[in-house]
Amino acid sequence: MFEHRSQPLLPKKQFHQRVLRFFFYASALLGVSLATGMMGYHYTAQLGWVDAFFNASMILTGMGPVSPMPTDGAKIFAGCYALFAGLAFLSVTAVLFAPIVHRLLHLIHVDEKN
Repeated sequence: MFEHRSQPLLPKKQFHQRVLRFFFYASALLGVSLATGMMGYHYTAQLGWVDAFFNASMILTGMGPVSPMPTDGAKIFAGCYALFAGLAFLSVTAVLFAPIVHRLLHLIHVDEKN
């Protein structure tokens, strides 16, 4: 997926394509996470779709829940989703920055060889 350290640095156009591809991977992961939260809040807490979106997006961004959870099932889902959202946030960040960090490390390695 990435070039080996013995290979030359990727040209800028191909690097930009790689960053865009990883942006789409991160966006897909974020979209699936948001959809999971929306469905969970909609079906367990009986929230409307807009309120479910609002709660799921607030949890995913680390802001915290907005609506009170009326049932024990909704509270269990909210807790599990909050744990999942923390991991999803870290994963999306890692996927988004992976090509940039790789290029920087590759660039440092290339400079050391010269």
